[in-house]
Amino acid sequence: MNTSKWSARRTAFRKLHESGCFLIPNPWDAGSAHALAALGFKALATTSSGFAWSRAHADNTMDVEAVLTHCREIVEATDLPVNADFEDGHARDIDGLKKNVARCVETGVAGLSIEDSTGDPSQPLYDFGEAVARMRAARAAIDATGEDVMLIGRAECFLTGHADPLNESLKRLRAYADAGADCLYAPGAGKPEQVRAIVDAVAPKPVNVLVGRPASYTLADLAGLGVRRVSVGGALAGAAWGGFLRAARGLAEGRFDGFAENAAHAELNDLFKP
Repeated sequence: MNTSKWSARRTAFRKLHESGCFLIPNPWDAGSAHALAALGFKALATTSSGFAWSRAHADNTMDVEAVLTHCREIVEATDLPVNADFEDGHARDIDGLKKNVARCVETGVAGLSIEDSTGDPSQPLYDFGEAVARMRAARAAIDATGEDVMLIGRAECFLTGHADPLNESLKRLRAYADAGADCLYAPGAGKPEQVRAIVDAVAPKPVNVLVGRPASYTLADLAGLGVRRVSVGGALAGAAWGGFLRAARGLAEGRFDGFAENAAHAELNDLFKP
């Protein structure tokens, strides 16, 4: 695979964010990426949780070398643009962050997200000033590569139990947009009034919304709120694991009814034919 092919994907990815609203589902391995491409999706995103579970690890515990190898695997699995769930850049210091971001660009991704959660229960979020400096550093690292890779700025206030998650997210996302983030994201914000407030706060930059559980609203409803893209995080991996665990628990009880909704052997073979 060559950089010119990556360039075309990156151009297509940025174009997707200019109008309308698209789904960007999250595969966790090459097979699930291939299957999603076959279903007609226009772009894919990695999932830190789905990948970690596939390696018998909890979310947010994979080292940067494993994550970079995984990003390249997903990039090479299809011809679609790929957005990397790059957590906090896998480095607490700015120099390490910039180095890792540059290495992530080298995997061929069309976009990468940097979040502001620390993984430390005593201080769940990076301090505001540090978080903004880290976003600015990620932007500089991407620009130094000369590649047109999108930067997605994530405010993790809803997921980390902040006392005022919406207002803190709005403050942070505005600052991340000013620091060079191309697309903004506050996972956990799902109420229409929350989504609308985020869209308005960072306009005209595009907003991603995470839908990781059954929802009463549709993609069209989110589009009506001004959302540009919708991801599902580890939800597809969770669906796969849910089916596996139901079938396996049935087996442990001496039953075989857990196979009732399996994909057919022939269907999967056809899907993965060269």
